[in-house]
Amino acid sequence: MRRSLLEVLLVLATISEAPWAVNGSSQCNNSWARAFRPHNVTITEFGAVGDGITLNTNAFVNAIFYLHSFADKGGAQLFVPAGRWLTGSFSLISHLTLHLDEGAVILGSTDSSDWPVIDPLPSYGRGRELPGRRHQSLIYGYNLTDVVITGENGTVDGQGCVWWDWFTNHTLNYTRPHLVEFMHSTEVVISNLTFSNSPFWAIHPVYCSQVHVHNVTILAPLDSPNTDGIDPDSSNDVCIEDCYIRTGDDLISIKSGWDEYGISYARPSSNITIRRITGETPSSAGVALGSEMSGGISEIHILGLQLFNSKSGIRIKTAPGRGGYIRNVYISNVIMTNVEIAIRFSSQYGEHPDDKYDPKALPIINRITFNDMIGENISRAGLLQGIEGDDFLNICLSNIILNITSDPTWTCSHIRGYSSFVFPQPCKLLRKRIPEEDSSACYGFNHLGPESYEGNSLVGAL
Repeated sequence: MRRSLLEVLLVLATISEAPWAVNGSSQCNNSWARAFRPHNVTITEFGAVGDGITLNTNAFVNAIFYLHSFADKGGAQLFVPAGRWLTGSFSLISHLTLHLDEGAVILGSTDSSDWPVIDPLPSYGRGRELPGRRHQSLIYGYNLTDVVITGENGTVDGQGCVWWDWFTNHTLNYTRPHLVEFMHSTEVVISNLTFSNSPFWAIHPVYCSQVHVHNVTILAPLDSPNTDGIDPDSSNDVCIEDCYIRTGDDLISIKSGWDEYGISYARPSSNITIRRITGETPSSAGVALGSEMSGGISEIHILGLQLFNSKSGIRIKTAPGRGGYIRNVYISNVIMTNVEIAIRFSSQYGEHPDDKYDPKALPIINRITFNDMIGENISRAGLLQGIEGDDFLNICLSNIILNITSDPTWTCSHIRGYSSFVFPQPCKLLRKRIPEEDSSACYGFNHLGPESYEGNSLVGAL
């Protein structure tokens, strides 16, 4: 007996990760993370007052300065108890755990002068929103090793409303700050906290490696501008898992630099696993790749995305002038409900940092695989637009069932690839079956034997 779509949704939701998926998620094994710090202090020991009114920037700075002497003695922990701890931007150190207790809220100051202005990222060449410099994130780390931000579901609240108003009214002098940013850092763990109301992107590891973000909640009003959830940028060996994200922009966006600056800096994002993510974004995508991708993006595994009430499911964003590449991307076990466009490739997306970019620098998009996806109340199956003279290659669709409420057609241009077991029927450019003699044309399928394929696919559930 054929199962109903709802029954298939329930089956797919309980499918365990296929054995081959482990090959793409070794970065989720953070065996390097320190669970114990022998030296501990509490923020109140440095004069902090948790009344939500007193500015505690100096208390955070002084506490972390004091703990610096314990970095080579097993590391240290800064404990933030219950209370509302107003602060401006402060910087972390290596071998440190910042621990927020239950009921602890770190509040970002609403005075822009409490957020220092720093240089733009070299792979961007300027602030992301405005030429010139940018504001430093609320919690900042540069050239660190072994640093943890965690707790008992405490909260980091950026109080971003004032920044959103400045952005909307065009009164910003510099690009808005993130909530958390690490640069040139390794062995970073962020877990068991809520991040809310970020002025700009919430969590931004850039030029980092060995990053593990897990069990976090990220919240911002659904109409807040550019409040991305987690944006790994020119970083490698990153794991993002078991998170709930509800924001005004992409839930997760993988980046690697902007046009000629990203090409010159040449720091790709690679070996990134995203799994068991739930959320909604009515204006953007569940997971986006780009649009700043000029340093390259590769070896990406997205597994177990549950998305609802959103604009797009998975989206690739790029444009002539970007250069770089997006390749070897595998997306599997995705459930979408009330999503406008399930899969979207945008090839003319975004602005350029200045007029120095090369319009002939075309991006290379190759070996992008979508497998085991299902959707209920989807307005449009796919809008896949490549670039004339620069086809997106080896786009592979397998085991996809979408209940379309509006337009059942796939709109495709300048792409080439394969499909099997896809409903509604994909565009003609993707109607070839995946070649058995060369399964490696579709990234991820070369890990997959026939038995595990049948046991972990939508076909077996129908």
